Amino acid sequence: MIKKRYLMAPGPVAVAPQVLARMSEPIIHHRSPQFSAILTGVRSDLKYLYQTENDVIIFASSGTGGMEASVVNLLSPGDTAIVVRAGKFGERWTELCEAYGVTVVNIDVPWGEAVDPAEVQNALEAHPEAKAVFMQAHETSTGAKHPVREIGALVKDRAETALVVDAITALGVYELKTDEWGLDVVVTGSQKALALPPGLSLVSVSEKAWRLVEKSRLPKYYLSFAKERKAIGKETTAFTPAVSLIIGLAEVLKGIREAGLPAVFEHHRRLAEGTRAAVAALGLELFSKAPSEAVTVITAPAGINGQDVVKIMREKYGITIAGGQAQAKGKIFRISHMGHLSEWDMIIAISAVERALKELGHPVELGRGVAAAEAHFAR
Repeated sequence: MIKKRYLMAPGPVAVAPQVLARMSEPIIHHRSPQFSAILTGVRSDLKYLYQTENDVIIFASSGTGGMEASVVNLLSPGDTAIVVRAGKFGERWTELCEAYGVTVVNIDVPWGEAVDPAEVQNALEAHPEAKAVFMQAHETSTGAKHPVREIGALVKDRAETALVVDAITALGVYELKTDEWGLDVVVTGSQKALALPPGLSLVSVSEKAWRLVEKSRLPKYYLSFAKERKAIGKETTAFTPAVSLIIGLAEVLKGIREAGLPAVFEHHRRLAEGTRAAVAALGLELFSKAPSEAVTVITAPAGINGQDVVKIMREKYGITIAGGQAQAKGKIFRISHMGHLSEWDMIIAISAVERALKELGHPVELGRGVAAAEAHFAR
């Protein structure tokens, strides 16, 4: 039997054919005027995506490289940082800080829940010496969406404290107003909402954050904000960039400009709401209490291992979704709304979930979730 494959995990995601075609063109030299023109256009379009007037730095790395760069460029040994820890990637902020000798104040949030801004306020009042607050806009491992705007308001007027946001599965999915909300450093990666292969991290840096960069004494070389800022002035990069990925990024950003951010956000909202209509119709439950438009995270029914759902969908039906991580492993499964996906892809995924659950012995009325999603999309 011919098996068509679908990539519907929350990163890497499906890449559009026209983007792949641009990336497959003959390579050009990264110090040529031709590439500098492309790079300058990309940097301008990134400001539109980020809704910022700040420089956006491009590293050849996964998103974690952008996270590490945010730590080493802002802080010094012995500094204090507040970390919102509400899932696997919140834990990563703590691990990165501790690797560089930064004192961490953790705000531990139950998995699947969003942080209460009052907890951040309390931590700031208890630790006025904190140089940074690290958090996720959306915790990919749980599907929970944090109140970034409200926390930005808490940090905005603190001249010596930067708000650093991992928006790797948020930027380009829903509204994030970098400048207006006072988000000092915002990190994203190429393999999520930007619908590219992995390999780029992108970091916007505010003027307040640049003042902290000037004082930072943590070691950095390749991941230096200062080196990259100097290179921006020369229309180049400090080190050899991921040329083909940046050319693909130019194509993606062109499409976002043409569609407009409101239409891009509406697309993700529509896919998420249609999928969740199916989840409700099937009598299943969402894991997140503050669900994001980026991914639908479903609690595995009693007696069903979520990893088995993932395995059947991948191996029998050719559909790659994601399971849970760490303490959520086996308890959930996750369907992405990012990448080159449409409402028809959601219907395919829902149909496969129904069949996988039925195969695993869960009582499912085949087609019930599909019908709910179709009715939602038809509206």
